Amino acid sequence: QVQLVESGGRLVQVGDSLRLSCVVSGGTFTNVAMGWFRQAPAKGREFVSAISRNGITTRYSDSVTGRFTISRDNVKNTVYLQMNSLEPEDTANYYCAAANSQYEDSAYYVQQRYNYWGQGTQVTVSS
Repeated sequence: QVQLVESGGRLVQVGDSLRLSCVVSGGTFTNVAMGWFRQAPAKGREFVSAISRNGITTRYSDSVTGRFTISRDNVKNTVYLQMNSLEPEDTANYYCAAANSQYEDSAYYVQQRYNYWGQGTQVTVSS
């Protein structure tokens, strides 16, 4: 059973930086592409960023491009989301997700592509 556990969310101020982590267990980490999604209160869950199995291909939503960076450590079975220049609009519960993939260089932005999800970690950006 693949399990994903996020950490790193907390209350920060506008302009601060934060790094989220997601540890994956119970499967072969190098067989899955990874993604980050977020859900703000009263809104649907939206794509934030994704990374391919080999870590070479990355994708970002328009709202975070230039501010967020996704990376993965295939030794530690961990994916990271480095978030800089945080804005109040970034306030949300952040989820990591894993997608089984036969392609080592594909990254996915569609939620339905993902097979496993974490429980989320809350990020609150205060002005």
